[in-house]
Amino acid sequence: MDGTLIDTERADYEAAKRVIARFGKTYTWAHKALILGRTGIDGSRMLVEALDLPITGEELQHLREEESLAAFEHCKPLPGVMRLVSHLKKHGIPIAVATSSFRDAFELKSKNNQDLFKLFDGNIVVGNDPRVVKGKPAPDIFQAAARQIGNDLADPRTCLVFEDSPSGVHAALNAGMQTVWIPDANLEREAELVARCDEVLASMEAFVPEKYGLPPFDD
Repeated sequence: MDGTLIDTERADYEAAKRVIARFGKTYTWAHKALILGRTGIDGSRMLVEALDLPITGEELQHLREEESLAAFEHCKPLPGVMRLVSHLKKHGIPIAVATSSFRDAFELKSKNNQDLFKLFDGNIVVGNDPRVVKGKPAPDIFQAAARQIGNDLADPRTCLVFEDSPSGVHAALNAGMQTVWIPDANLEREAELVARCDEVLASMEAFVPEKYGLPPFDD
């Protein structure tokens, strides 16, 4: 969801940058790449270790949430997202959201984006869903989302995942699913990971549905 459906990653990056600067440290996109796709608390713990911060992961997570709270309410869908999701809904293609955000964070980010999220008919799997035993890069969250929309995973390649984060891409690949990577322009692309994806796009606007056996756009 974050950085794939709605533009929350930049707001999160700026918020974390401001918080970490309080401790005399510099937060970069290399650090952001390290935690992309992780749950908030897992990412904060990784940052505390990577930056040698004098606080706990839980304390850093609290500070990050406080700093980004207002900004998240104003995040909007990324280019091409509304068109694609509306198209899939119109043609009866089962769709779900699989996000590492916990339920309360999801509710905040989606509050002003109901035109988008109502199209998923409640098929939302969050990071603290009891079915998600291990977070990304484990495949749990995508497997739970697939089952949520009635896929028995007899053939995981019948599922198509869109991801922006390397850990999310690894999770989709670990689940054996078709994987489209849409990385942020600031993110370094590992050649080995690029090679394993079905496709790497600069934006959802570049997605061509019929490449994956889906109905072509008709608008």
